[in-house]
Amino acid sequence: MTAAAIADRPMAGTDMGAEKLAASRNETGNAPMASVGTSVATQEAAQVDSTPVETSSGRGGEWLRAIGRAVFPPVLGLALLIGLWHVATINGGGIPSPGKTWDAAVILFSDPFYQEGPNDQGIGWNVLASLERVAIGFGIAAAVGIPAGFMIGRFAVLSQMLNPIISLLRPVSPLAWLPIGLLVFQRADPAATWTIFICSIWPMILNTAQGVTRVPQDYLNVARVLNLSEWKIFTKILFPAVLPYMLTGIRLSIGTAWLVIVAAEMLTGGVGIGFWVWDEWNNLKVEHIIIAIFVIGIVGLILEQMLMLIARRFTYEDR
Repeated sequence: MTAAAIADRPMAGTDMGAEKLAASRNETGNAPMASVGTSVATQEAAQVDSTPVETSSGRGGEWLRAIGRAVFPPVLGLALLIGLWHVATINGGGIPSPGKTWDAAVILFSDPFYQEGPNDQGIGWNVLASLERVAIGFGIAAAVGIPAGFMIGRFAVLSQMLNPIISLLRPVSPLAWLPIGLLVFQRADPAATWTIFICSIWPMILNTAQGVTRVPQDYLNVARVLNLSEWKIFTKILFPAVLPYMLTGIRLSIGTAWLVIVAAEMLTGGVGIGFWVWDEWNNLKVEHIIIAIFVIGIVGLILEQMLMLIARRFTYEDR
């Protein structure tokens, strides 16, 4: 066989293969390609349809688990407390059972704002009167204690002068100041407010002063180089840096003030949740005392949580 014949042979085979391929395409009309494309599109559509269902179900499960972790432990703790309370009252005694206390609470809160005289008012008015005293005393303490804390933390001479006085007076029980208030003001209401003031001022002074001392010295050096005024240093450097410490002192002060007002009102009388507790004890209504304990705790918890939310809002390190 010649070289020309050998060279022509593959070309002939190629032409025959091309003719067969063309004939198969004419017979099928590109059906295999269409079917492949259709199956791929169907699979992609199935994947797209199934993905949102899986994501939403996963998010729903996480949401339910988060709610369970947040709600279940407190509910379990309250159930344990009520269970122990019920067990303690099975054999009788002076402490009323949870059921009896609940019935008294339903009657009590059906009209919490009744008024039948200056010393016979609903529990709602008594709580509001106590909150008013706390707000006045706490506000005066904040107006005095926060600037004093800034001054003590900013100037070393003032810190050396006032720290011994603060260390001497801070451990004194707040109720020890009540007779001084009665002597000065000659009235129970301002004396109770004075007691709130004197017990609320120390945490605000100490925490604010600590925040000022923890401001980095580099910030103050830059302010000195820029020749900033003392007002600019306070508003632009000290106040933003000290605000979390100041809010912590405020939170501690409000908790202390709410604790002290109950004891102060027991001693001074008048209208207030502390006086109401003492009056119910004189009337031998122990279930009302237990209700007042829960009310005092709930109000204090609400006040503390509100201040904690504000403190987290201004804690820049957590952002």
